[in-house]
This record gives sequence, C-alpha cells and structure tokens, in this order.
Amino acid sequence: MPSYSIGRAARLLGVSPDTVRRWADADRLPTRRDDAGRRRIEGTDLAAFAVALAADESAEPEEAPRTSVRNAFPGIVTAVTLGTVAAQVEVQAGPHRLVSLLTREAVEELGLAVGVEAVARVKATNVHVDRVTGDDRP
Repeated sequence: MPSYSIGRAARLLGVSPDTVRRWADADRLPTRRDDAGRRRIEGTDLAAFAVALAADESAEPEEAPRTSVRNAFPGIVTAVTLGTVAAQVEVQAGPHRLVSLLTREAVEELGLAVGVEAVARVKATNVHVDRVTGDDRP
C-alpha cells in the first residue's frame, strides 16, 4: 500500500505542509516514521482523512491546485466498488469528490484501490481516472 510524505499529502489535500504537520501533531492524522526518520502517511489513512476533511464545512483549501489543465483533479482514491463487469471509483481531490464509472478490467490494470494516488480528469460528462506513479505526479 502506498504511503505519502507530508508535502505530497499537503498537495493532495490542498493545504500547506505546515497544516498537515499540525494535524499530525494533534493526532488528527496518523503518521509513522520511515527508516530515515521522516513522517509518512499511509494511503488508507490519508483517504479516510480526506473524506472527513471534505465533509467538514469549515475546512477550505488554502490555495487552488496549480495546473494548466483546468479539468484535472489530483487526489486520492477513497472508495472502489467492483461489479462483475463495471466498477465505481471515488476520488477525493481537495474539497472535491469525483465519482467515475469504468470497467472492472481498467480498475484492476491501473491498480486502483483505497489510498492510491490518482488524477481524475473531467471531459464533458465523463470522468477519467489516471493512476499516478513516480514521474507522472503533477
């Protein structure tokens, strides 16, 4: 399962790294230390926190995501519902919850699961979900 640095989690949540550190210090967001002593956040913990944060009406992102593509929403997968042929994937991108219907095969090939970083791309009435890996990060 993926884990995220404080900085990456901050970008996904739409807040500053200092805000994420304060949440971690206040035990609102669980972290662990890696071998180098840096704080890491498990993907499933970040996904649950992103959903809770978005539900909190007082929480507002500190700044809009920086991207030249206005229809790209980097976020974290918060739910995956698999059917026999189709699947539903929910992505929490800052305060935005996006839901996409796609094939089960696509979900499996992309390795989409709760806690995995993804980018939801919206075109007309469709939402496309791209798995983010390594150098693909926005």
